[in-house]
Amino acid sequence: MPLEILGRMYEKANREYYAIGQFNFSNLEFLQSAVEAAEEMKSPVIVACSTGAIKYGGIRNLVNLTRTMAEKCSAPVALHLDHGTSMDHIKMCVDAGFTSVMIDGSHHSLDENIKLTREAVEYAHKNGGITVEAELGRLGGIEDDIKVDEAHACLTDPQEAVRFVKESGCDSLAVAVGTSHGAYKFKGAVKIDFDRIATIKKLLGIPLVLHGASSVDPESVAVINQYGGKMKDTRGLDAESYHKAIRNGINKVNIDTDLRLKWTAVVRKTLHDKPEEFDPRNILGPARAAVKEIIKEKMKLLGSAGKA
Repeated sequence: MPLEILGRMYEKANREYYAIGQFNFSNLEFLQSAVEAAEEMKSPVIVACSTGAIKYGGIRNLVNLTRTMAEKCSAPVALHLDHGTSMDHIKMCVDAGFTSVMIDGSHHSLDENIKLTREAVEYAHKNGGITVEAELGRLGGIEDDIKVDEAHACLTDPQEAVRFVKESGCDSLAVAVGTSHGAYKFKGAVKIDFDRIATIKKLLGIPLVLHGASSVDPESVAVINQYGGKMKDTRGLDAESYHKAIRNGINKVNIDTDLRLKWTAVVRKTLHDKPEEFDPRNILGPARAAVKEIIKEKMKLLGSAGKA
């Protein structure tokens, strides 16, 4: 089927309290993994490109690949811009055929964030009714070229969120509730402010988004280190944290780190076990299959499996 406007996918998820996974990609194999998983699990799926991914893969290449795969998939596929920070980013992706965009003005003041988000909403809605995600509050960690020290991270204020959504007109809101970008999410126990999610959901009623939501699989980290990597001890979200966040109103969960870790683990092991191998298909193929299995597991965990 054609690429789906994300807002249409949200309607059922918001009503039935499940979440749709966003899986980032910058190459053929990650995209194949996500779309094939959606087909097999009968799950809606969001595939996302950051501005760094667009620079790496080329916007036309990535859009055309996604359109081609979506047309052969019976489950709905949305193409999303992750962490656009300027109107140039928004216009580029809306004009290229994305069906959802994120404008991240969280590094600005509240007033400036509202102004930038409103501009993005006006342009996206005018040009195809494209869904707009915004962010209020700041997550720590690293997302492509965006780095926020933990000292400058701040949680989303519910009352500010009411004003923000009313004045900006955004369709969904990424909330800062304790997660962070990258592999190194929590130094100790997982601490997510679930009550804050529930409060914001009650006040707004719109789809809420959880960024920095990978599990950071310790087995993948161990395999990476076993075969020459140097990953530190890491901790991400556990299954109960996903379930509780979704019960309290999260409708979209962003997952990137888990895919990268599994990919790297399988590639490192394949190169070690088969030192004579030089065919990229035999090196990347097993990693692609492993990433697809991770995505299928996430779809079951988020409750989107069978919802297509």
